Amino acid sequence: MSNDIIKLVEHSKRLQKNNPQQTFDRTFFIDASNQSLATIPLKILELKELEEVHLENNQIEEIPQDIQHLKNVKILYLNKNKLSELCPELGNLSNLEGLDLSDNPLLSFSLQVLSCNRKLRELRLYNIHLEEVPIVLCKSLHHLELLGLAKNHLKSLPKETVNQTKLREIYLKQNQFEVFPPELCVLYNLEVIDLDENKLTVIPEDIGNLRRLQKFYVAHNGLHFLPESLCQCSKLSVLDLSDNRLHSLPHTLEGLSEMTEVGLSGNPLEKMPRLICKWTSLHLLYLSNTGLLGLRRSLRRLVNLRFLDLSQNYLESCPLQLCALKNLEILALDDNKIRQLPSDFGSLSKLKILGLTGNQFFSFPEEILSLESLEKLYIGQDQGSKLTHVSEHIWRLQRLKELYIDNNHLEYLPVSLGALPNLEILDCCHNLLKQLPDAICQAQALKELLLEDNLLTHLPENLDCLVNLKVLTLMDNPMEEPPIDVCTEGREAILTYLKEKREMKIIATKIQAWWRAMMVRKGLGRFEELVKLRKKGKASPKDKKGKKDVKGKPVKEKKK
Repeated sequence: MSNDIIKLVEHSKRLQKNNPQQTFDRTFFIDASNQSLATIPLKILELKELEEVHLENNQIEEIPQDIQHLKNVKILYLNKNKLSELCPELGNLSNLEGLDLSDNPLLSFSLQVLSCNRKLRELRLYNIHLEEVPIVLCKSLHHLELLGLAKNHLKSLPKETVNQTKLREIYLKQNQFEVFPPELCVLYNLEVIDLDENKLTVIPEDIGNLRRLQKFYVAHNGLHFLPESLCQCSKLSVLDLSDNRLHSLPHTLEGLSEMTEVGLSGNPLEKMPRLICKWTSLHLLYLSNTGLLGLRRSLRRLVNLRFLDLSQNYLESCPLQLCALKNLEILALDDNKIRQLPSDFGSLSKLKILGLTGNQFFSFPEEILSLESLEKLYIGQDQGSKLTHVSEHIWRLQRLKELYIDNNHLEYLPVSLGALPNLEILDCCHNLLKQLPDAICQAQALKELLLEDNLLTHLPENLDCLVNLKVLTLMDNPMEEPPIDVCTEGREAILTYLKEKREMKIIATKIQAWWRAMMVRKGLGRFEELVKLRKKGKASPKDKKGKKDVKGKPVKEKKK
């Protein structure tokens, strides 16, 4: 057993010795995850009072028989190991309530031992290549509240699933279901159903029986319509229908007043369903790639909206009604045909993230500069009209942390970028930049500076003063200073080169100043005069004090 685990066990015991409310020298919790363990250490199996054990993400191939000594364990995590079988003794853990065996190459027959763990409330079996759910589990585990079976090869559920009357959450994402499991429609306590990424084409009308259903995920299927009975699921708050084949929503759904999150991206809607604007409790709305040409005026009713995705549509202008959504924090308008923003755009005072990539702006939209809370701005134009400049007033975005202005035709950057105290990421890739402003060295929070594919030949000499800079990319630039061979060595080599060159320049300046002072001290004239004389090849003023002949030339000294 690694030293880390030994220390953890001993530390846990010491803490509990000092706690008068717990029994002397007893350990109830241990985390031995991510330790590259090949087996479960004996020291852990000796801690008979353990109630919660974390052994996930190791290299464990088998569970020892001594696991049965952990009589009090309630929660056991063994996911992300190399288990192929389960020992019978695992079934002796009579108090076990939560078990995670996900991401193991388990043989399905070995799961039958779990039928003895009658108190199980949460069972996670994600990604274990399961083709059928063992019937014995459905017959024996009557207290299950959460069943995780995502990322398997299931095509159906056993009819005995109806025995799971206490089931509240079931996760069946990424399986092979072509038909909605009818067994689910009689599990009246269900609150969460996840059937994302299957092959469903129809949801049965019986879904309306699930009056307690709160979250329903059926994205990435082949649904053409929804049953009108879904309106009977009056507690529904999250509905993800993304990437199906829906053209509309049944009008009966407008009564779902508790709806807070709706995903409709990737459906051929063409028009925004009118009933959405009646879900005034909405916080998140996904309408990406739905063929929208415009938005409904009644959208302004969604005053609680915090996230809105309208990317990959055909909007030619930014709808004015968006400016009424005062609580918006994230707005995605990428890949549309927008040419300008409304003058009231700055009223989105809580907006933190704005996506405008791939649009048709003629110039940098100045309306952005009024967004006082903005932290991330995406305005790269890989598919849209290229910007030729960034506003000099960008400094007004004092909270800006990330600026993405890649894929434009920028030849220079504004000096005012250096006045952004919180800027951490600056992406200028694929532009026409010939130089960087020296002021960029004042952006002391900068962590990533991405400059690939530009026309840069030199870097600011003080760039190494950016002490937080972790990423600096310069590929595909005709670099001269630093030389290309230095640039290919990466960030550290580049910054070291700049630092050493600056230090050498400082030393040279000091030597030059010393030499000038020495010349003046010896009475050899002003420094500027000396330099001029030296360039002309003339003697210094001191040399002119010698004797001259009658023609004004200096008399040659006679050889002794």
